[in-house]
Amino acid sequence: MSTSTPDPQALLRRLEWTVLKRLDGLVHGDYRSLFRGYGLDLADLREYQFNDDVRHIDWNVTARMQTPYVREFQEDREVNAWFLVDLSASVGFGSGATGKRDIATDFVAIMARLLSRHGNSVGLISHDGAANTVLPPRTGRRHLLQLISQMQQCKSLAGTAALTDLSSPLRAGWNAIARRSMIFVVSDFFSAPGWGELLARLARRHDVVAVRVHDPLESTLPDLGLVTLQDAETGEQILIDTQDRGVRDRFEQIASEREETLRRTLMQAGVDAMEVSTQDDLAETLLRFADLRQLRSRMATGGAFPAHLIARTGLAA
Repeated sequence: MSTSTPDPQALLRRLEWTVLKRLDGLVHGDYRSLFRGYGLDLADLREYQFNDDVRHIDWNVTARMQTPYVREFQEDREVNAWFLVDLSASVGFGSGATGKRDIATDFVAIMARLLSRHGNSVGLISHDGAANTVLPPRTGRRHLLQLISQMQQCKSLAGTAALTDLSSPLRAGWNAIARRSMIFVVSDFFSAPGWGELLARLARRHDVVAVRVHDPLESTLPDLGLVTLQDAETGEQILIDTQDRGVRDRFEQIASEREETLRRTLMQAGVDAMEVSTQDDLAETLLRFADLRQLRSRMATGGAFPAHLIARTGLAA
């Protein structure tokens, strides 16, 4: 697992060369459909034409002109984005060179860069397992570096004898974010129960994406003999024999049940969901996310599905 912490400037520069450069021309070409604005400004009035949406008819003008007129709108593409980031002790886990905290920081940095370089404001609510820190949304590279620094400085509280409660940062988001925004909830979702309803409330007001950071070792237990496992948050330890096939099967069953509960909770909340693994390529993960957003948009409007979108998302199989 990574132990060194690069300075924000070096981290951002690395991501711009290794991830953002690969996304250019792919995500940015579809930026308008990926990050939709939320304001509508009246641009013009014109006579009604066949196949126009009758909901756009201006009845006052129609009455005066004695012929149907419709309103034309111009969408405000500015996006106000927030990152609600869980940096509790369990997010510090990682079985390889890259830990969950590393991948969460990389994800937030690159998505914030994508948004901010188009003039959008980005804000942060970081949660250390006990308290929340709020960084109001602003634009500019200096603010982006401050956001990364805030994540790096957030120290989780290990061994507190209490599970993380995601209700806390979600409630903070509900209270702090008034304007309709795009919200990324970044967490491993190891949490005390009861946060699903708050997530659903946020989703009714905002465009919410649940970003689950995950390490493969959390789903499958390898044969390593006698191993002491410690809960990163409560500090509780247990000695288990991983050579016992029954122990490994039980571990995988519990992990599978947890996965199913999480999927059901996110589905009921009505949010988009993506998984960012410590073993996966971040650029490829973001491309699949962009493709799925576009496919969902096309499904909603009855548009055709381009072959390259279906292939990259894996839906062809």
